[in-house]
Amino acid sequence: MTTAKDIMSPGAQWIPASETLDRAAQMMRDHQVGALPVSDPNHDDRMCGIITDRDIVVKCIAEGHDPARVRCGDLCEGTPRWIDAGSDVSAVLREMEGHRIKRLPVIEDKRMIGMISEADIARHLTDDQMAEFVQRVYAG
Repeated sequence: MTTAKDIMSPGAQWIPASETLDRAAQMMRDHQVGALPVSDPNHDDRMCGIITDRDIVVKCIAEGHDPARVRCGDLCEGTPRWIDAGSDVSAVLREMEGHRIKRLPVIEDKRMIGMISEADIARHLTDDQMAEFVQRVYAG
């Protein structure tokens, strides 16, 4: 059985909820990623959300806000989704498709050990499976 841990990109970086969006953008650039899990130091550094490059553009810059003044935690919404490292790929797909998300943190022993992105999924699915995944995640 192929697991979430088998297909993830290891070593995902966190950003504290109190950090600014400009710092998040710099970290995304430096680590060549489009999303960062956000940790809440007021709750044992547990994940409180994920900030994406699109969030920074659409919810901050396009609204006329200064990314040097807006905190990552200000943009976190809802319950963060994640998957256990031992979960099989079908569970990963159900989670991502069911919540229409494009990135999924992988948790092992209550610690994030990596992130699954669309590119990780694409490397492990047939063309037909990938087409079905894309349709379910992006369907309006």
